[in-house]
Amino acid sequence: MVGFGGVVTLAVAGVASMFMSWAIGAGSSGSTPFAPAVGANAISVMRAGFLVGILGLSGAVLQGKNVTEAVGTELIAGNAELSALAATIALLLAAGLVAIGIFTGYPIATAFTVTGAVIGVGLAMGGDPAWGKYSEIATLWIGTPFVGGGVAYTVARILRTDTVPNPAAIPLFGAVIGLLLANIQFVFFAPGDQQSSLAQTITEVVGGGLVVSVGATVAVGCLTGGLLFSQMQQNETVAQRRFLLVLGGLVAFSAGGSQVGLALGPLVPLLGDFDVPIIAVLLGGGLGLLVGSWTGAPRMIKAISQDYAALGPNRSIAALIPSFALAQTAVFFGIPVSFNQIIVSAIVGSGFAARDGTGEISARKIAYTIFAWIASLAVALVLGYVLFTLTTVF
Repeated sequence: MVGFGGVVTLAVAGVASMFMSWAIGAGSSGSTPFAPAVGANAISVMRAGFLVGILGLSGAVLQGKNVTEAVGTELIAGNAELSALAATIALLLAAGLVAIGIFTGYPIATAFTVTGAVIGVGLAMGGDPAWGKYSEIATLWIGTPFVGGGVAYTVARILRTDTVPNPAAIPLFGAVIGLLLANIQFVFFAPGDQQSSLAQTITEVVGGGLVVSVGATVAVGCLTGGLLFSQMQQNETVAQRRFLLVLGGLVAFSAGGSQVGLALGPLVPLLGDFDVPIIAVLLGGGLGLLVGSWTGAPRMIKAISQDYAALGPNRSIAALIPSFALAQTAVFFGIPVSFNQIIVSAIVGSGFAARDGTGEISARKIAYTIFAWIASLAVALVLGYVLFTLTTVF
C-alpha cells in the first residue's frame, strides 16, 4: 500500500514533469523541427508551432518508451533508484535552465540539462556512474555535430551543383527517407508495449527472413522516391516545398518520441508502486509537449530559423535529412539527445555549403550556443548533486 505521503510526492513530481514537458515543447521539440522550413518561407511561424505540437504528441505516444526508460533507469548504476524528491529536484532544475534559454533566445540543450540533473541527484543518493551508458551518450553527442553537419553540407552541395539536377537528386533523397521509414519502430506494429517496424512486420506475416525484409525496405524507398519524382515533373517548386514540410513533420514526430523521455524518465522508478501503464504516462507527457509548442515555440522557431543561417529550400532539406536520421537513431538506442544540437549542427552544415554570401553564418551566435550546451550539462550536474544533498540535510 502506498501512503498519503507517497501520493503527494508523486503528484509533486508529476507537476514538475509537466512543467518540463511544457518547457521542452516550447523550446527543443517545439521549435527546432520546422525551423528550417520557416527559414525557407515554406510555412508560417504560427502554423509550424501548431503542427509540431500535434506531431510531437503522436511521436511521444508511439515512440517515447525507449528514451523514457533509459533516462529513468539507466543513467545511474548500483542499487540507487530515483526517489520522488530526487525526480522533482532533477525535473525542476532542468526545466528552469531550459526556460532561461527560451526567454533569452538561446536554445539550451534539453538532453544536457536533464541528463546532468538526473546524474547529479542519482550520485547524491549514493548511486554509481553508469559508464557504459555514458559512453553511448557521449558518442552520439560528440558525433552529432560532425555527422549531422557533414551530411547536411554534402546534401546541400549536391543540390547546388548541375551534375545531378534537382528533379533527379531530390527524389533520390526522398527514397533514402523511405528506406529509413520502413525500419523505424512503432508501437502499433507490435503487441502490448513492444515496438516493431514496417519491414519487420511484413517479414513476420509473409515469412522469408532477411530477403523479404530487404525487399520491403527497398519497395518503400522506391515508392517514396517515385512519388516525389512524379511531383517534381509536374511542379518542381511545389514538390520541393512539400518534401521540406514532410521532412519537418517527420523530425517533429521524432522529437516527440525522444524529448518526452527527458520529461518523464525521472518518474519511471516511481510508477511501479502505483501500477500506472507507461502509455498513459506518455500520453500525459505528449500533451505537455503540445501545450508548450502552441504557447512558447514561436519565439524559438524565429530565433533558430533566422539567427543561425539564411537558408533556402534546398539547404533546409539538407538540414532536415540528417536530423531525421539522427533523431531516429537516438530513439532506437534509447539515448537522450538534444534536438537543438541536432538541428543547429545541420543548419550550420547546410549554411556552409553556400559560402558566396547567401548562406550567412552567425559565428557569434554559434559560439554562445556551444558554450550554453557545455555549461548546461556541468551546471545541471553540480546543482543536482548540491540541491539534493542540501535538501536531505535540512
